[in-house]
Amino acid sequence: MEVTPAAAAGSFQYQGQTYYFCAKSCLAKFQADPLKYLEPKPAAPADGTKGVEYTCPMHPEVVQVGPGTCPICGMALEPKEIQLGEAENPELPDMQKRFWVSVALSLPLLIMSMAMLGPDGTRNWIELALATPVVLWGGWPFFVRAWQSIVSRNLNMFTLIGIGVGAAYVFSLFSLIFRPGVDVYFESAAVIVTLVLLGQVLELKARSRTGAAIKALLGLAPKTARLIGADGAETDLPLDHVGVGDVLRVRPGEKIPVDGVVLEGASAVDESMLTGEPLPVEKTTGARVTGATVNGNGSLIIKAERVGAETMLAQIVRMVSDAQRSRAPIQKLADQVAAYFVPAVVAIAIVTFFAWSAWGPQPRLAHALVNAVAVLIIACPCALGLATPMSIMVAMGKGATMGILFKNAEAIELLHQADTLVVDKTGTLTEGKPRLVAVDPAPGFDEKRLLYLAASLERASEHPLAHAVVSGAQDRGISLGAVEGFQAVPGKGARGNLDGMDVVVGNVAMMREVMKEAGVDVTGSSALFVAVDGKFAGRLRVADPIKATTAEAIRQLHAEGMRIVMLTGDSRITAEAVAKQLEIDEVLAEVLPQDKRLHIQRLQESGRFVAMAGDGINDAPALAQAQVGIAMGTGTDIAMESAGVTLVQGDLRGIARARRLSRATMRNIKQNLFFAFVYNSLGVPIAAGALYPLFGLLLSPMIAAAAMSFSSVSVISNALRLRTAKV
Repeated sequence: MEVTPAAAAGSFQYQGQTYYFCAKSCLAKFQADPLKYLEPKPAAPADGTKGVEYTCPMHPEVVQVGPGTCPICGMALEPKEIQLGEAENPELPDMQKRFWVSVALSLPLLIMSMAMLGPDGTRNWIELALATPVVLWGGWPFFVRAWQSIVSRNLNMFTLIGIGVGAAYVFSLFSLIFRPGVDVYFESAAVIVTLVLLGQVLELKARSRTGAAIKALLGLAPKTARLIGADGAETDLPLDHVGVGDVLRVRPGEKIPVDGVVLEGASAVDESMLTGEPLPVEKTTGARVTGATVNGNGSLIIKAERVGAETMLAQIVRMVSDAQRSRAPIQKLADQVAAYFVPAVVAIAIVTFFAWSAWGPQPRLAHALVNAVAVLIIACPCALGLATPMSIMVAMGKGATMGILFKNAEAIELLHQADTLVVDKTGTLTEGKPRLVAVDPAPGFDEKRLLYLAASLERASEHPLAHAVVSGAQDRGISLGAVEGFQAVPGKGARGNLDGMDVVVGNVAMMREVMKEAGVDVTGSSALFVAVDGKFAGRLRVADPIKATTAEAIRQLHAEGMRIVMLTGDSRITAEAVAKQLEIDEVLAEVLPQDKRLHIQRLQESGRFVAMAGDGINDAPALAQAQVGIAMGTGTDIAMESAGVTLVQGDLRGIARARRLSRATMRNIKQNLFFAFVYNSLGVPIAAGALYPLFGLLLSPMIAAAAMSFSSVSVISNALRLRTAKV
């Protein structure tokens, strides 16, 4: 039988029909009998999810049309491709409703049970009335997933939850109806369901934010473009109607609609949304422009070269999406143990039942049932399930008070493992805003006079470098003069008449045109040159200053054994100057936005565990590709959505503190898991009756439930210690 793989992972073509199945392990069954083990691609649902394929982040081979749950791990499925304006996961509001109803019913149930209010018979019936909606309605999704795990033989945490809650409830119901006076455990079943629902709500909320970065990227593109027809007429049309070769007009202040080349005009284009660099780039005839960047104060006529899915913005969207999906999810220690723990506990409960049925004292069946249920209740995964989320929640709260925001638990778990930190330069190591850093007057001019002439002229300009010069003069208390005949020269500079003198401020090309003397030094930081009446008057150096806290942050990270790599699109001369000053280990300069992710991949392939810190949209794919992405809170929203960690103040020293918090959290989680596992290792044999032959002691389900509660209290108390941890 010939099987042809289809385009979608986890689907195959057979006799012209696309089939989907839950795991690649089903292929053998498919080849043996496809009609028995597979179902055709389902019809598109009528709830707004038409045609949208969903997949599991843990098991990408699981694919189906419309939302649902993974038959392997039980997690909610996510859309394979995120679209702008997409609705939230329909499972989230459902879980929220189940959680709040369960809380309202479980609280009085727990109080009544603990306070022993009312006669046993009456109280037990009231407990049944309160617990039944929680267990059968609130916990219904867990029973469904538990059943799926058993049918597919992929036992997971939902298997334990379903068996534990179901055993406690069924045993209590059986006892209440047929054996009045026997202890019941309705409150245990209801409280476990409520706690698990809380965990599901928190998980779904965190996962719903993973697509926000892609949605924000998609929202950058303008909705329309202004087409210039063959007859010269101009019309606005939807962006998706623009084709390669179309001629478009971009007016001042508008977003450039597509990638293309300038045919006419000159302007400074703000490309910081894509490059992260703060300085606008001069665009004249023949220059290439990128879609979603912002035109300055000039008008441009461009020819479209790349449209739709071929634009740089679309490519970055695709890279962010791919990196997020390809990141290997963490296999939680609890889940790893559960793979063996679940079948082991079920087997022990079965053995306990048959052993007591065969060799126990009379009434044998009652003893067998009580001890088997005790095993299931004491092994219920409440403490095991709380071990990780309680520590994570406390750590997230503590991090927030320190200006460190963790997007999800995965970021906390991974950060302390990072041995390499890749940092962007602009906005990460530096402030991200150009400032006047030096004034170098030529002989015959003093610093104040030079700055007066240059700032007076630049006050009429809209260029960001001009703003830096004017701000520098104002900071020094220099009063500016009135300029006559101001003229901006696109891509070069400006000139005008001031106090009867011809003043020119611009780049080297401008100076070579107007100066009567040669020999201008062009090395160092970004420079503006000044000429007065055709003679060189001096130079103004504008640069992006290094943050005051950066040097200390680098020292702290080096002290922790981290290797620091600078990854920037800036020039090599500027990047190496900054790296030398900060003692950075490696410099990768002049890197194109689309290539940053590739450099992260190369580091990972060489065996490095990479954390990436950045603040621009161009950093988003690299942030998603790195094991841990770290965004500056002073940067773009796209970077923050793509990263697992956000430093609210944009202070790199927060990375060292976040790493220490990560280590403390993982140590705390391991302690919690140790408590949970030791408790089960000791409790399960006792519940099974291991002490009965020697001491005649049996562990009733009531005591088992109390022991289970004690283990949960131990885990919660230990997790709360993180609030006082010194990091």
